[in-house]
Amino acid sequence: MADTLCDDRPLAFEDLVAWFAEGSKPTSEFKVGAEHEKFVFRDGTHAPVPYDGPDGIKALMEGLMRFGWQGTYEANAAGGETLIGLHRGMANISLEPGGQFELSGAPLATMHDICEETGQHLEEVKTVAADLGLGFLGLGFSPLWRRDEVPVMPKGRYKIMREYMPKVGGLGLDMMFRTCTVQANLDFASEADMIDKFRVSLALQPIATALFANSPFTEGRPNGFLTSRANVWTDTDADRTGLLDFVFEDGFGFERYARYALDVPMYFVKRDGRYIDVAGRSFHDFMAGRLTEVDGERPTLKDWADHTTTIFPEVRLKQYLEMRGADAGSWSRLCALPALWAGILYDPAAQAAAWDLCKHWTAEDRHTLRADVPRQALKATVAGRTVRDVARDMLAIAHQGLKNRNRLSGGMVDETNYLGELEDIAETGVTAAERLLDLYNGPWQGNVGEVFEAFAY
Repeated sequence: MADTLCDDRPLAFEDLVAWFAEGSKPTSEFKVGAEHEKFVFRDGTHAPVPYDGPDGIKALMEGLMRFGWQGTYEANAAGGETLIGLHRGMANISLEPGGQFELSGAPLATMHDICEETGQHLEEVKTVAADLGLGFLGLGFSPLWRRDEVPVMPKGRYKIMREYMPKVGGLGLDMMFRTCTVQANLDFASEADMIDKFRVSLALQPIATALFANSPFTEGRPNGFLTSRANVWTDTDADRTGLLDFVFEDGFGFERYARYALDVPMYFVKRDGRYIDVAGRSFHDFMAGRLTEVDGERPTLKDWADHTTTIFPEVRLKQYLEMRGADAGSWSRLCALPALWAGILYDPAAQAAAWDLCKHWTAEDRHTLRADVPRQALKATVAGRTVRDVARDMLAIAHQGLKNRNRLSGGMVDETNYLGELEDIAETGVTAAERLLDLYNGPWQGNVGEVFEAFAY
């Protein structure tokens, strides 16, 4: 479907539903997209990095152009253009609100391809960063910086979000400026397939959150959480976050999700490269031509696509499904997350087995689990079982699913090896966050700054 409808008629609700449905594709064309964010810091001082300056975030992006990346620009108030990202083929590097550096990878066929892409990206950014005196850290929450220390990136949508967030939650600004995540995007074949994948991945998302727990510090001290990033999402904006109970109800499908998305308050409308603040306004009113901020214009499908990017549930539907429950971490765990979800969702037997793990959970079970995991991770319980036990079963299912996929590297190795670190975490019951706390209380002698030296990419 084109950005504007061929007969120039206003968008109808059916068009919004059809936009989601257009994501359906044959299983033979399924791909996986991997995304990960990382904190950029100054070598030596561990300070956050501003946008401008000879060794700032802009200079980092410009330096990457030597590797064939091209600039993505946004119109600014001075009448010029601001560099806000990079693109190369189907991959993008985006600028997050506090300067977190994100790779949104190309849709790829195998975990081998994804890990190769991730490795190439990290080598490229490290090469440029070495010239600028910068480093990169993968944690779910900034371990040292106060919120007021984090530079604000010059991107129009972030100014709108920054002003709106305090009106709807207590931790939304922390989400914007002090968190980093790793995500995986997966395809669906049909509406029925989307429903099945959405339900199993949404129910099990807190299990993945526990496995990836890696954010136990705030402003130089333990914060009482194993994944404080996950806790941030419990008080960001209830209108656009959470576990979406309606996904598990009879009658769920593209139409029901479209109604939910339609009811989520807007942030912005983008026109001529600029973001227009309509925060809190209704997409219903936009469709009816009642937004005075855009002189009564009606939306296009591009506006609808933009709006869906401002919704942040634990699993998000666009023209694919996004898994959003994990803290950023080590290079190996950046490869592990897409492997985990591909193993479960791209093998029918594995997906059915994974659903058997959680299909009997009630809405109360799911919400209690989500509330407990930030502090307890693998030690939390759900429906009479520990999260650790569920995680072990989940990983065994994913392992078999990847084995069944039988996608071999050039060395004739399948994709199961990418689950190794997660399998170790589940087997030992010790998360990356707990290992960090052991270091903090032991060899680091209470100095969180050591994390920048020991765990930089």
